Amino acid sequence: MHGADPRLVLGLHRSRHHRDILTAALDLGVTHLDTAAPYLGFRSHTVLAETAADLLPKFTLSTKVGFFQGLDGTEHSLDPGRLRLAVAKAARDLGREPDTVLLHNPERSLAGLSPSVAHALLYSACTALANAARDGLCRAWGVASWDTRPIGMVRVEDLPSPDVLMVRSGFLVGIDVLDATSVLRTAWLPGETWGMSPFGGGSGKVWQDFDPRPFLRRPHDGLSRMQAAFRTAFHLPSAAAVAVGTDDPGHLAQLVQSLGATVHSAAVGQYLRALHGRRQS
Repeated sequence: MHGADPRLVLGLHRSRHHRDILTAALDLGVTHLDTAAPYLGFRSHTVLAETAADLLPKFTLSTKVGFFQGLDGTEHSLDPGRLRLAVAKAARDLGREPDTVLLHNPERSLAGLSPSVAHALLYSACTALANAARDGLCRAWGVASWDTRPIGMVRVEDLPSPDVLMVRSGFLVGIDVLDATSVLRTAWLPGETWGMSPFGGGSGKVWQDFDPRPFLRRPHDGLSRMQAAFRTAFHLPSAAAVAVGTDDPGHLAQLVQSLGATVHSAAVGQYLRALHGRRQS
């Protein structure tokens, strides 16, 4: 069994939640699971409790709330009462309190609102999660955002500061979102930043045309393009951890191996400057 490495988070989006990937993760030293209430058709929490109740105490566990099952399908809400109930339900369904509960894609409810209305809505939602952590329903709280631009339109300086800000990371994130994330972090001062979806949720075809290995310092010991893309995602933006989804223990082992590589920060800086230059031209 490998020593625990908190930098790699096993994300369960699109996962089948099979026990074998959880045991493989523990064997590889991956001890952080990230899920969400709507994953696996709103069954993620209960399936985890049913199939891996004995394994869950060995993991640090984060989940997300904000999407709900409505009469017309999935709906998004930042209503503080609903969020509070969702956090309590997550703990019941999992059979344990989550370590971190994240507000799931708040931009879904903020987009198109006036700054003052969006501010009031986000303030009440963040306060609800901060109070849930204070009251022991979870240990920490945060925000998970797929697109930080709408949140960046809100004056967050006087909102509760999240313990965690989880954002898209990697080469497939556009410079406008990376810039919005940078501004948001400076204003909101989260305790940690986590990355997610370093491969954009798509296939590996993009890495056949683009080789990210020059972004690693030599020697990088024959790492693949996808391994290099994952390792560099920790710098786009800078993140303490990155969540990635897989049901393949072999793929997970390759990602763990890539953590031993060192990213060439000057190359990342040059890449970002190039993206800014293309946007301005």
